[in-house]
Amino acid sequence: MRRILLYMILIFLPTGISAANGLKKIASVPFHVVGSYIVVEVSINGSTKFNLILDSGVTPTIITELNAEDSLTLNYIGKTEIKGLGPDEGIMAYTSYGNVFKAGKMELMNQTVFLLEEDIFSLSKHVGTKINGILGANLFKDYIVKIDHNLQCITFFENESFKIPKGYTAIPMIIEGNKMFVTIPVTEADWSTRYSKMLLDTGAELTAWFRSTGAHPIKLPEKRIRSYIGQGLNGEIEGYMGRIYMINIGGHILNHPIVHFPDSASITGAILASEREGTIGSQILSRFNMIFDQKRNMLYVKPNWKFNKPFTYNIAGIEMIQEDPSIPFPEISHVREGSPADLAGVQIGDRIIQVNEASVLNTNINVLRNYFETSSKNPLTVLLMREEKTLILKIEMKSIL
Repeated sequence: MRRILLYMILIFLPTGISAANGLKKIASVPFHVVGSYIVVEVSINGSTKFNLILDSGVTPTIITELNAEDSLTLNYIGKTEIKGLGPDEGIMAYTSYGNVFKAGKMELMNQTVFLLEEDIFSLSKHVGTKINGILGANLFKDYIVKIDHNLQCITFFENESFKIPKGYTAIPMIIEGNKMFVTIPVTEADWSTRYSKMLLDTGAELTAWFRSTGAHPIKLPEKRIRSYIGQGLNGEIEGYMGRIYMINIGGHILNHPIVHFPDSASITGAILASEREGTIGSQILSRFNMIFDQKRNMLYVKPNWKFNKPFTYNIAGIEMIQEDPSIPFPEISHVREGSPADLAGVQIGDRIIQVNEASVLNTNINVLRNYFETSSKNPLTVLLMREEKTLILKIEMKSIL
């Protein structure tokens, strides 16, 4: 009876949020989750469907890779140098204006698209499924946008006044170039608290990163690990990771999160452009259902079922890629120096055949990552293929953070 009643409520309240809140629904778009990425199917100018990662940290949409089965028609205007995180120079991209996006029943007009000359991200290889690029923050510009991780859908509403939905907390936003920032309390490892201006970045697959140089930086925790952080637009990003005491998102306390501290050369341009302290990434943002209202400079958040999940990190120190979908064995692309995997003898170029009792033939690259992020008193048994040899290595999985 309870389930039937729920269906009746959904039928008689098609706006998703009650009419008492003054929201008029335009359309809902489903998404699926890969790691902590939000992945949306989008067609551009009637193209085949592309899998795009929703990334509120970049403004335009960026196509990073096209496969033989993909079709795309763009009106190329010219080339543009684009810059982002990383120590290297900017990269060149073809620029196209006035494009029409369609996601589900939602149409977005006059969208800008950058098509990279070179696929520097290799997103499909890193996540183990087809990813064509990044859906940028222009998505949020003209509508009130709700991201619901419980239902795995993005809902667009007209820009009308409304009351805060039940259970949501309001946080003022700062809008700069369609990018969204919030100023939030952050308690450092030494228990000192500060207010930090942070970019909201659904496309950064990390908890958060902070600058550790310049005037009044966040202090590096005493317990920290040198780490590979990820690939930026302008090169690979490295730095440190460690736990801080607390991050406060609209009064909702996230205790002892593991955060990153990129090397200064990787973030100098981004910091100067926005005067920000850092970035809140998808591993925090995915713990909330969120409503973005750029017209009124407000973000509304409500903790979801992921909120109390523990914060983990790559204990083993292994990064993997799926170089070729026809070859099921992931390849080791990075081994953190001094990590348990390094000490066990894992090398770049090794291919993973089995982890404990899990064969890679029956799982995927994201499930394997969970093994490398799970602390255990017992070592992890990894079966590897190195050239024509098979190796069995034991990786100690005791967390030091």
